[in-house]
Amino acid sequence: MTYCRILEEYMEFMEEFNLDKILATNSEGSDSEFFPIISDEDQESIDKFKFPELLPILPLRNMVLFPGVVIPITVGRDKSLRVIREAFKNDKTIGTVAQIDPTVDEPKSEDLYRQGTVATILKILEMPDNSTTVIIQGKKRFNVKEYLSEEPYFTAYVAGIDEKMPYEEQSEEFEALVGSIKDLSMKIIKLSPNLPSEAVFAIKNIDNPFFLINFICANSELKTVAKQSLLQENELFERSIKLLELLSKEIQMLELKDDIQRKVKSDLDKQQREFLLNQQIKTIQNELGGNPVDKEIEDLKVKSKNKKWSDEIAKTFEKETDKLHRLNPATGEYSVQLNYLQTLLDLPWNEYSADRFDLKLATEILDRDHFGLEKVKERILEHLAVLKLKGDLKSPILCLYGPPGVGKTSLGKSVAEALGRKYIRMSLGGLHDEAEIRGHRKTYIGAMPGRIIQNMKKAGTSNPVFILDEIDKVTKNIHGDPESALLEVLDPEQNSTFHDNFLEVDFDLSKVMFIATANTLSTISPPLRDRMELIDVSGYIVEEKMEIAKRHLVPKQLKNHGVAEDAVNFATETLERIIEKYTRESGVRELDKRIAQASRRIAKRIAFNEPLEKTILPEHLEDFLGKPIYTKEMYDGNEFAGVVTGLAWTAVGGDILYIETSLSQGKGKLTITGNLGDVMKESAVIAYEIIKSRAALLEIKTETFDNWNVHVHVPEGAIPKDGPSAGITMVTSLASAFTQRKVKKGIAMTGEITLRGKVLPVGGIREKILAAKRANIDEIILSAQNEKDIAEIKPDYVKGLKFHYVDTIDQVLALALLKQKVSHPMNLEPETKSN
Repeated sequence: MTYCRILEEYMEFMEEFNLDKILATNSEGSDSEFFPIISDEDQESIDKFKFPELLPILPLRNMVLFPGVVIPITVGRDKSLRVIREAFKNDKTIGTVAQIDPTVDEPKSEDLYRQGTVATILKILEMPDNSTTVIIQGKKRFNVKEYLSEEPYFTAYVAGIDEKMPYEEQSEEFEALVGSIKDLSMKIIKLSPNLPSEAVFAIKNIDNPFFLINFICANSELKTVAKQSLLQENELFERSIKLLELLSKEIQMLELKDDIQRKVKSDLDKQQREFLLNQQIKTIQNELGGNPVDKEIEDLKVKSKNKKWSDEIAKTFEKETDKLHRLNPATGEYSVQLNYLQTLLDLPWNEYSADRFDLKLATEILDRDHFGLEKVKERILEHLAVLKLKGDLKSPILCLYGPPGVGKTSLGKSVAEALGRKYIRMSLGGLHDEAEIRGHRKTYIGAMPGRIIQNMKKAGTSNPVFILDEIDKVTKNIHGDPESALLEVLDPEQNSTFHDNFLEVDFDLSKVMFIATANTLSTISPPLRDRMELIDVSGYIVEEKMEIAKRHLVPKQLKNHGVAEDAVNFATETLERIIEKYTRESGVRELDKRIAQASRRIAKRIAFNEPLEKTILPEHLEDFLGKPIYTKEMYDGNEFAGVVTGLAWTAVGGDILYIETSLSQGKGKLTITGNLGDVMKESAVIAYEIIKSRAALLEIKTETFDNWNVHVHVPEGAIPKDGPSAGITMVTSLASAFTQRKVKKGIAMTGEITLRGKVLPVGGIREKILAAKRANIDEIILSAQNEKDIAEIKPDYVKGLKFHYVDTIDQVLALALLKQKVSHPMNLEPETKSN
């Protein structure tokens, strides 16, 4: 309750008329009269006040009159003016009754409460604003028995109500109640900013408890319902208790409002101070040549006019620019918003570089920079050819997988040059946060777009060649799964509407040519693998490495070390020796390092004027590179039973592999050694069972298996080995050991074996064939299903080799085992005991 709204009006009224009295001339022209704010009669006079049983009734809106209280009221309704003027001419006595609903302009009798207060009209005043103000004084409460009429004004039969004063035993408690009410009232007046301080004097100068309680009830800002309930309380003691409860609630509300206002005022003061300071800064800036913030925003709008973005993006930019204009430049949000708008402007919306459709030139560029990699080159040229014919094509998403150092990453640069596009490389190694792909939401200070969008901004076009390097090394943790975020990037059906959290609008990646690189496919999730076109870049053979060294590595390293290209020459045999004796890799990274080492030694000799051979021969290599690091496996011949040459694939290329079987007297135990994996051990067990099942065909007595232990070994035990491709080699080795027959000279083999004796195809044929050729192998046994792999190898690489394509192990044994036994064959016949 903000205290005493009516009292405040009355005090303002008094202030207008010399503060302490209301001057008016009565109808008879008497001297000025003084009207106090509370009746100067005693309570006994109030109780003995006589009034007629039939009274004219004045409805009151938002107001309840209490006995003994003097209040001014503004009268506006015609019916109310009529009743006031009629009563003033007669005995000046009226009945006042509050309206139940104050919003009703023309109330009926049912819209009025049944209890009110008899009042005496003290004065009628015509105010300067043409309104009529009436000063009335409450006399005695009454009950309405019956309304007699409603026109021209309300009249009703009423019955007076006597006031019930506190009993003697309640006197002390009542006195305390009155003191509390007085104290709370004065406290409310002090807390309320709308009440004049003179109201405190009015409270202090009222000594009669009856008048004091009625005065506070009438002039409080309680709702009409609450005031009416106080008026209807016949016992003054109970009325004072109710009033105290209402005052206590009001003071709590006032204290809460006061606390809120203080806080709001403090915030407003700070904002006003900042506003004034900013206005001063703007004034100074304008004097110095303009506001840099406004100029910056204007520059953004000018740049946006040249962008080729859609209407949706244009609307977003305009909305965000307006938001920037409303922000305070000193806040952190301003810098985030400015960064967002600059990112939108820097992105290449629908800006494309023209593709180069010269297929011959593209072929020359690819061949110039990379030797081999025919499948990759062919796929790029196919894309260019379709693009040239159709004019529009979604870019392919390629994944080049293979061992390190084979040129997967550098191939991207050549592809970009061949297509005439910008080149962008993004390393994914160790990436573990999804926000690196999708960006951070711009609600955070320091937020930025993901690396996809950042690189697109760097490229400046919407169709660059985008290398996603080391895609197999993406990891996931509590920060999210970046690999799942890449699903949208690498899906041709989705990446036309790629959503970055920072941008909050879609960006088209469908024209970007993504080329991912990986060392292995095993760590890439199946959904991600499914979205890419996989191309195996398995590595280079010796012949390809020699060509790469001649064309690229030697000229590059000589130039890097300041050696003239015609000052020295590496012989072909020298490069082959470096590859075989000083490197062991699929790619050419280690080879590049060795040539760089040799180039440094050459540069040193030239700088010291030491003698230098014009042509570097194999025998000179120890002077430049030291002793050979690796040795190459060469074919050892067929002098030993149980020794067969197999072919193996490794991460650094193909190699030959020896399977050795030795027999010793025992109880038929099978031992397998050589650091073999589970699959290879199983192949050895299968091979042993096949030999047992074909003992009759091989002319081996069945008891031989019970009397001789078998030991199968694969040399170079420090190197782990696994896979099924040594199956037919193990069968041939066991057959040679048990029959003591020679293996055909110059032959090698590879293929998986089943228990039925069927020969299955294996992988890595290209590398294995080239390894056999380097080891001076003449003939190779393969599964018939591997014949297609031989057709893909260049004829130069298979020249001089003879291939045998087989379906069963019987064909393998027929080709590999000679009838001739080895020198000094073992006697596997069981000894006969004499009696």
